[in-house]
Amino acid sequence: MLEFEKPLWEQGFRYIAGVDEVGRGCLFGDVVAAAVILPEGLVLDGIDDSKKLTEKKREELYDVIMEHAEAWAVARVDASVVDTINIKQAARLAMKQAIQSLSVQAEYLLVDAEKVDLHLPQEAIIKGDARSQSIAAASIMAKVTRDRLCQGEWNDLYPDYGIAIHKGYATKLHREKLLEFGPSPMHRQSFLRKLLGEQEVEQQVLF
Repeated sequence: MLEFEKPLWEQGFRYIAGVDEVGRGCLFGDVVAAAVILPEGLVLDGIDDSKKLTEKKREELYDVIMEHAEAWAVARVDASVVDTINIKQAARLAMKQAIQSLSVQAEYLLVDAEKVDLHLPQEAIIKGDARSQSIAAASIMAKVTRDRLCQGEWNDLYPDYGIAIHKGYATKLHREKLLEFGPSPMHRQSFLRKLLGEQEVEQQVLF
């Protein structure tokens, strides 16, 4: 998990930020990105792509990453922005904001399959969250942050949709709730048009 970090450390880069996002495919809520700078040479046991870990393991590693990271930050871009600039650009914006929010200035970026609009040396790594410890750490921080929002604040705001259960993804339950109650202000209208059809969405009552 350090195959990308080690050569950069050897070149003299100290503050290498792993960057990743979650929520790209959701129908509801913010896209959330995280940036994490880990100390040189640190190996974190059990770290992996957040999608491969149990919720319990992600929560445990979240605390470990918080404890050991040189710096970390999370940023959110909401559904209205997703609808305005599209999900790819919204994910990139969230990544950029997370990097800019770090308490330490990143010197190099390792990004999960994306390019970030910053004048910093960077590498886009396909499946980076399974290949780079720094990116995996970012994926965990972003995933835990978004899951907590789904299970807490967002579910409390819109209890009819089962957000705590499906986390905003296009499950059968979520689609059924959308047809029953119509979209909430936190649903991504551009996604719903593709899923349910333009006419169906327009007929729903927005509240």
